[in-house]
Amino acid sequence: MKKLMIFVFILTLFTMCKEDGKETTTQETTETQSVSTISEAQVNAVKDTLIGIYGEAAKQRIEKGVTQMATLWYPEDGTEADFKNFCVENFIFDEKALEVEFLKLSRNFEILNGNFNKISVDLKIPLHLNTGELSQTDYLFGAYEPSAHLTDDFFENKIAFFIALNFPFYSLEEKMQLGENWNRLQWAYARLGDLYTARIPANLKLQAATATTNADTYISEYNIMMGKLVNDNMQTLFPEDMKLITHWGLRDELKSNYNQDNGLEKQRMIYAVMKNIISQNIPEMVINNPEYQWNPAQNKVFQNGKEVQFTAEPNTRYQHMLNNFQALYAMDKYNPQYPTYIEAKFEGEMEIAQQDVEALFVELVGSPEVKQVAELIKSRLGRNLEPFDIWYDGFKARNSVSETELDKKVAAKYPNRDAFQNGLTEILKKLQFTTEKANYISTKITVDASRGAGHAWGAMMRTDNARLRTRIADNGMNYKGYNIAVHEFGHCVEQTITLYDMDYYTLNGVPNTAFTEALAFIFQKRDLELLGIKDENVQKEHLMALDIFWGCYEIMGVSLVDMKVWQWLYKNPNATAEELNKAVNDISIEVWNKYYAEIFGVKDQPILAIYSHMIDYPLYLSAYPIGHLIDFQIEKQIKDKNFADEVMRIYSAGRIVPQLWMKRAVGEELSAKPLIEAVDVALQNVK
Repeated sequence: MKKLMIFVFILTLFTMCKEDGKETTTQETTETQSVSTISEAQVNAVKDTLIGIYGEAAKQRIEKGVTQMATLWYPEDGTEADFKNFCVENFIFDEKALEVEFLKLSRNFEILNGNFNKISVDLKIPLHLNTGELSQTDYLFGAYEPSAHLTDDFFENKIAFFIALNFPFYSLEEKMQLGENWNRLQWAYARLGDLYTARIPANLKLQAATATTNADTYISEYNIMMGKLVNDNMQTLFPEDMKLITHWGLRDELKSNYNQDNGLEKQRMIYAVMKNIISQNIPEMVINNPEYQWNPAQNKVFQNGKEVQFTAEPNTRYQHMLNNFQALYAMDKYNPQYPTYIEAKFEGEMEIAQQDVEALFVELVGSPEVKQVAELIKSRLGRNLEPFDIWYDGFKARNSVSETELDKKVAAKYPNRDAFQNGLTEILKKLQFTTEKANYISTKITVDASRGAGHAWGAMMRTDNARLRTRIADNGMNYKGYNIAVHEFGHCVEQTITLYDMDYYTLNGVPNTAFTEALAFIFQKRDLELLGIKDENVQKEHLMALDIFWGCYEIMGVSLVDMKVWQWLYKNPNATAEELNKAVNDISIEVWNKYYAEIFGVKDQPILAIYSHMIDYPLYLSAYPIGHLIDFQIEKQIKDKNFADEVMRIYSAGRIVPQLWMKRAVGEELSAKPLIEAVDVALQNVK
């Protein structure tokens, strides 16, 4: 999962969501927010004054810095005369002096960001790790955001204005046009300029952190007791102690049951569970509760063999989603650069316009190759496709090895957290990292047993460690946990390289989360190889292309639903959770009917709405398919080259804009065409 981020916008709706059936309330914030009162005439006068002092050579930076600073200067910051004096006294013309100030700012931000991040990580340990039963104290401290007052403090003491004046913000269009000719220091300046584009009160950021933490906790505790699921004959199909988190665990269990005993019946049962979750017809009493048996196909609950009445989950899933929307929607009017969260997410954070992302996805899901690959899958399965076959996993080598065998092998190799921690260096050496570099990276990553499905949380200072988290059972790590752990290890390796090996602190990281997902996918695909299980299939490359293509087909549809739901929310900002439930189901069916119904031979399926990211990570899902495309293009680049050397070279670019990053990494921009072309070749070779 994604590297957790601190919210950078403003919240005027306070949302407090309590779990376990407790009350969910929304209360409007009554605090009055200030707005800038600096006149256009004064802005122009200040620009003229500074240009008069420093000349035309500084004109562009003066114009951008003064204009941006004026949008952030509120009455409590001083008069127009104070504004002018600050600009005149604090503008830095000399390039060497500017670099000195930049390096000092970078050092101080690393100290602040790193320590705030560490505090947040430590406070969330009860929520994220298996430390025992959760209490209200855990929820309250887990929702606390220690950096909430930092931005307010920096506007009050004028640090934010100093940065806005001397290191101005550049739009995505400007970064694309100018960035190709920028040197590393100019890029580092531009990233510092991204820090202060909106003014966010601390209490509102704290409330936003509360809403997202509650949504994340809700998802982390949403487990299905698979051993309590029954069919129409009251038979159980899954092990008594199997407990799967939704959606990740359910999806991965479904994928693992291809070509297994009772596999198709198990898959249909899991699909029935998913549909009940999406519709919110799921009985509330069966969520994370082993006391009842549940027939998901008939949606009936039993206790001691007798049917009992139940209450469905009361749209809790959609209330959490709505809470996040309300928080982010309320921020929009305080963000002059990005007037909607959709724009802020895509142009601001992802740095790819939403319409470009949508067009990229439609190109693939609407391609004729989809039908051809579907026919291939159909022939390999020997049956007609069913909706859950969007997760067909038969192009992977692991299908030749039973999951039971894999579980035994993994549990023997990694019986506990310490074993996997101690095995990180070995994994990296198998991926061609030198012993020295493997040890260096491994010592900067800490492995934890996760309460949820697992995630990677990067450090934000070069004296801290990235966190790799995955589920580890009492009897050892199983294959699913190992597979997730290898994925998260890819994240942690990226997080370490792009922090510790970066020339400038403000360039640490990657262009957006899709780029860290790409390396996580690249690691994850090598999970069997890292266990010593070789794939000798001569069609390996063709199978990989088909696998990535089919995975993109699935997750791009999910992402299209996610984007369309947010577009609906902006048209219906006062919607109720019940109305949102209906909208999500309608939109998922609409996308299914347009791009999937003909392929699968069945209409009106809501399955594309199952992903938990829609609930606790707003508009994050697009990172996955973009990550798959990046993954494919990088795999082409590193073929027959030293894996470690290429990973180090590619990811050392840091946080420049995506398309320029791709050009430097693989010689071409992000595109679906290389994958589609590879699939055309694969279809001629794979039977």
